[in-house]
Amino acid sequence: MRITIRRAVAVVAAAASMAAYGLAAPALAEPGSAAATWQAHQAGQDIVDRLEQVDGLTIVKEEPPPAPGFRFFFLTYEQPIDHERPWLGTFQQRFSLLHRDTSRPMILHTTGYGMPERAFRAEPTVLLDGNQISVEQRFFTPSRPENADWTKLTIKQAAADHHRLVQALKPIYHKKWIATGASKGGMTSVYHRRFHPEDVDGVVAYVAPNDVHNNADRAYDKFFEQVGSSRQCQDALEALQREALKRRDELVERYEDYARQHGLHFDRVFGSADKAFEMTVLDVAWAFWQYWLEEDCDIVPEPTASTDEIWEFIDLVAGFDFYADEGILPYAPYYYQAATQLGWPTLKFKHLKGLLRYPKLYQANSSLPPELRAKHDPRPMIDVDRWVKRKSKQMLFVYGENDPWGAEPFTDSGRDSATFVAPGANHGANIAALRPEDAEAATAMLRRWAGVDAQTARAAAAGELGRHIPGLDDWDPREQRPALVP
Repeated sequence: MRITIRRAVAVVAAAASMAAYGLAAPALAEPGSAAATWQAHQAGQDIVDRLEQVDGLTIVKEEPPPAPGFRFFFLTYEQPIDHERPWLGTFQQRFSLLHRDTSRPMILHTTGYGMPERAFRAEPTVLLDGNQISVEQRFFTPSRPENADWTKLTIKQAAADHHRLVQALKPIYHKKWIATGASKGGMTSVYHRRFHPEDVDGVVAYVAPNDVHNNADRAYDKFFEQVGSSRQCQDALEALQREALKRRDELVERYEDYARQHGLHFDRVFGSADKAFEMTVLDVAWAFWQYWLEEDCDIVPEPTASTDEIWEFIDLVAGFDFYADEGILPYAPYYYQAATQLGWPTLKFKHLKGLLRYPKLYQANSSLPPELRAKHDPRPMIDVDRWVKRKSKQMLFVYGENDPWGAEPFTDSGRDSATFVAPGANHGANIAALRPEDAEAATAMLRRWAGVDAQTARAAAAGELGRHIPGLDDWDPREQRPALVP
């Protein structure tokens, strides 16, 4: 028996590459064994060759390397419209691949929305020096079937999309898999884990809302009563909302002029600039706490401020373009899921009594065209919540203390799972924002799930693992979304 020269060169090269990062070299399989044959096959193939062998997968293009040691691809994968009735047809689901090395863990980043159009690393990818796929949620264009049947947009169908993709890529990326996502992406990673718990070895869900009982939303009102170190900031936001509604006529007139100048319309969803204006004002306090900090409260105008100042603040924090058709319709898949399964936060807005014109406006169906408005089914969220509390394991939840979306969080099972809250943080909370001892515990848990060995842990301590890479780590995919969705 002998080791071929080609295989020996490949193994030595791989070992040298891993040594450069302080990683353990892969064990050399017994010559002639099935494992040795598999190693030789892997070592002799470029990643493009191996991806092209995956049935249903198409490499759309390979981008220039975003950083030394990485390759980046845009791809599509053929998915059934209905996983229970695959004969109904298929659609192409977009995803991206940031390839590091098949000897590294794979991070399944579920966006919950569209696919980011650039290379980036989610925090677990940084902490593990891993590979990453970032998957577009079904029904976000262009990952939408022609003549789409929206009843196929469910958490179970989306989880099946991710399951099929994981199974297709595991023969290539055979090390540990970690699922992650932020906000609705974090929710999506939880739903995937619920329906296919063996697909991944752990989940890191960031700022993931858990609206178990859609009609029981007292937690959100309580959040706004208590947020911040004092009532000063929230009082200022509420006073600003009241003043904006008192100046409704001149602000709506300005809104209509703004819409004409920017080619915006209100035909398909809200029907008028006045209704869209009211929805925008209702969102001001929520949007502020979602992506601003308490220390920024000095930018909130006083009620005596000019109309220009009030307009500019609302536009800065909430954005007047969002509730126009052009802003809201791309997010129809989110609002449809919120209306039918996920639930939505309902606030009482007692401080705006007598100033509102549209009863029950603050709900998911209000942000959908009439043909997509649908009845809510409470059963899926109750099922997921029960499963997370009782049966889940290897689940890590991270929330921001001052993030309204965390008012109704998931409760972990305590079975090799944990929940951490970043003090003073907003909807951008992550492990790095935690207290040092919590960040250390969360990182250790993640690396253990990912199969990081002692030698790699030493490399981490030396700064070789988790190092910052400019360009890849300076961007958060949530920046593509407005501040008014999770």
